[in-house]
Amino acid sequence: MTDRNVSRRRSGRRRARWAAVCAGLALTLAVGQQCAAVAADSPAPPAPPRNILALPAAGLGGLVNPDAPPAGADDWNCKPTRQHPRPVVLLHGTWANAHLNWGMLSPYLKQQGYCVFAVNYGGAPGSPIKATAHIPDSARQIAAYVDRVLKATGAKQVDLVGHSQGGGLTPRWYLRFAGGTDPAHPKRNKVHSLIGLAPSNHGTTASGLGTLTTKLGLNQPVSLLVGQAYADQMVGSQVNTTLDRAGDTQPGVSYTVIATRFDEVVTPYTHQFLAAGPGATVKNITIQDVCRQDLSEHVSIAYDSNAAQLVRNALDPAHAQPVQCGLTLPVLGG
Repeated sequence: MTDRNVSRRRSGRRRARWAAVCAGLALTLAVGQQCAAVAADSPAPPAPPRNILALPAAGLGGLVNPDAPPAGADDWNCKPTRQHPRPVVLLHGTWANAHLNWGMLSPYLKQQGYCVFAVNYGGAPGSPIKATAHIPDSARQIAAYVDRVLKATGAKQVDLVGHSQGGGLTPRWYLRFAGGTDPAHPKRNKVHSLIGLAPSNHGTTASGLGTLTTKLGLNQPVSLLVGQAYADQMVGSQVNTTLDRAGDTQPGVSYTVIATRFDEVVTPYTHQFLAAGPGATVKNITIQDVCRQDLSEHVSIAYDSNAAQLVRNALDPAHAQPVQCGLTLPVLGG
């Protein structure tokens, strides 16, 4: 074979390799363009509308009609979808009610396609002031409500989203002592995830007031006036020590804590954070680490659209989206 023929063959092989490379690059580019087109057709879910009047309006509604569900909640004919297979049960905070607490988040989650339910617990019918009862008693009420939701929807599990007491001690008591989980068989758990907004997980000093009443031995007398939930949520209470004795979490449950540095009720705010035990996952979030302009405190975090987006991501982490941060004001939210 002549040198000229060898050279031609080598040149042909090089051209073939470059043709294959170019074809691969063209295919990759085409696939990338297709993916970009799909992404453009599937925009991120919108953030909830920022409305500083939502909390005052819900507060008035909660006073006038305290047993009414918030907008978007308690459709007992709702059936979960493949995209959102678990109903969301909202748990209000101490001295509040479902209508007052969830005027923003409930309709937002309903708009996202979830079956949403909001229980009133720990208070007398007709009273706007609820979640004042002994924590174990309130946990049993939540247990009965979750069973009702599961039966009505046909779902195997629910996701819990709570604020303050409703995101901390009471649902954790339900998970551990009132049937919410089966530690020996986590797949049988009734709860998939617990998402707490400013949750009272490890007790509070209440900006010093709780420390004072504890040192003076006044927690029980104060609770006679404002409800046993006050004493139960103080640092070092029997409820706290009993619940924390075996760790913070239950196997098979996903926990998310969304806290604010400006919390004036559950103090110090780091008492809200959880440590993951065997078989559980925990994500602790300080909202100012996500949105620096967020000025929400304990009350307004339930009406904080930044926090609402974090709740949405925790409910569906496979489709989590960056938070569209905006200004949130103390007391009013936004």
